[in-house]
Amino acid sequence: MKDMLERLEERRAQARLGGGTKRIEAQHARGKLTARERIELLLDRNSFEEFDMFVEHRSTDFGMDKAKIPGDGVVTGWGTVNGRTVFVFAKDFTVFGGSLSEAHAQKITKIQDMALKMRAPIVGLFDAGGARIQEGVAALGGYGEVFKRNVIASGVIPQISVIMGPCAGGDVYSPAMTDFIFMVRDRSYMFVTGPDVVKTVTNETVTSEELGGAKVHTTKSSVADGAYDNDVEALLQVRRLIDFLPANNMDGVPEIPSFDDPARTDESLDTLIPDNPNKPYDMKELILKVVDEADFFEIQESYAKNIITGFGRVEGRTVGFVANQPMVLAGVLDSDASRKAARFVRFCDAFSIPIVTFEDVPGFLPGTAQEYGGLIKHGAKLLFAYSEATVPLVTVITRKAFGGAYDVMASKHIGGDVNYAWPTAQIAVMGAKGAVEIIFRQDIGDADKIAARTKEYEDRFMSPFVAAERGYIDEVIMPHSTRRRIARALAMLRHKETERPWKKHDNIPL
Repeated sequence: MKDMLERLEERRAQARLGGGTKRIEAQHARGKLTARERIELLLDRNSFEEFDMFVEHRSTDFGMDKAKIPGDGVVTGWGTVNGRTVFVFAKDFTVFGGSLSEAHAQKITKIQDMALKMRAPIVGLFDAGGARIQEGVAALGGYGEVFKRNVIASGVIPQISVIMGPCAGGDVYSPAMTDFIFMVRDRSYMFVTGPDVVKTVTNETVTSEELGGAKVHTTKSSVADGAYDNDVEALLQVRRLIDFLPANNMDGVPEIPSFDDPARTDESLDTLIPDNPNKPYDMKELILKVVDEADFFEIQESYAKNIITGFGRVEGRTVGFVANQPMVLAGVLDSDASRKAARFVRFCDAFSIPIVTFEDVPGFLPGTAQEYGGLIKHGAKLLFAYSEATVPLVTVITRKAFGGAYDVMASKHIGGDVNYAWPTAQIAVMGAKGAVEIIFRQDIGDADKIAARTKEYEDRFMSPFVAAERGYIDEVIMPHSTRRRIARALAMLRHKETERPWKKHDNIPL
């Protein structure tokens, strides 16, 4: 018996070494942690239970029968994050460069199946060179099995991908179908085809960083939701995100003890809106003063900055926030902002996370670039997402709510449950100047008349009371009481039920 136990311990020690000491040292020299080190950081101390430690590939071509390493390039298992069950797989770059084989894929799909059965989140840590070429179509088949499970699990359990090294070819499509993607600056990159192939096909000379680095995917492509400076920070932030997320689509949002009074008022909000309607202010200040303990986890912070999306808590319960940002493009809606917010709204709706919308929007961005780029369809994505949402929707109009953008931003007409406005709100088809120049175009040459007409239009329409008279706004509230009003509205809406006609699925304007 003792011999058997010693042999087991030896085999475990060998498996934990992965590709060996030299490759581990090379991984550290690149500023990267190993797969197991990453898992230890992500999960609670001593909570990781590893599966399939001894799995090896079955390939015999190209001398692969002489190259077998336990684990086959991926570490899989489960553990806890602050006591809540999470499944995880981590690509091991020290073993065959983390490349995917048939056996490697089977390890991942086993964990995906278990996560779905247990209705628990799954986190994938990527650091790999794509398919294992020596296995040919068997590797491609393995990718397909992983992709299919990503789709089946979508909207049922949260799926998070962390790109911590190279991620190329088939490896990029699994993260692309998950809910959130995070990257590590200067060490991770994602692309379908690498710089060498790009050079051959298009004659473009480009580095891996320029082609698919963290900066590209967080600011230009919107593929990634955030980027961090190193492995440690990335994994700690993923732990923080998991704390905000439900375990699945049936459990409801997590609730943690909060010591922040839900009835707390903040007098500084009464002076947040500048006297000049064209002067910007920072909408994040409002969010931070409304959420519990100023704790806000922003999603896609560096992309489409004219709209803010992220998670906070009110009375200890997770809430999704969508807010126009007047500091960037005056908070206007464009194609990028609409897509960013629509995806976030759909995630929140899938997992029964209430949504609070802070609105200050002068309309949609005009111009040929936007129209040629499909603004109509992209704007419709956000309209569609809000309209189909059945979660509690609370909207606060702080200043401008002009044109179709007023409708799109969770207005009462498309399903908003509780719609508030500050006294500074301006709800109209368009700004006073533009409206007057259309209605009274015959008076354009007379400055006094135009000024008088503009004053008349402002008095009649540029206030929240016209909308309130029609019931489109439930109440005009004092800015300092915003947190209390939102907390009470969310408490009232906690058991909201909405019935919709049966359908196989909708057809969102992709």
